[in-house]
Amino acid sequence: MLDKEIIVDTKEVEDYFYKELIKRGFIPEKKEIEEIADIVFDYLLSIGVLEEEDDE
Repeated sequence: MLDKEIIVDTKEVEDYFYKELIKRGFIPEKKEIEEIADIVFDYLLSIGVLEEEDDE
């Protein structure tokens, strides 16, 4: 299995989902997009795709 460092910026996830939802005819609110980004991040942690690091 190939190890690859993945950095996930939740702001980038928010922007991506916002644009994609707009394309699909939805009008998401900022709070909804923030929640979706958090859910995606938590999901990736739960399946082992990401490991959370301390910012030091």
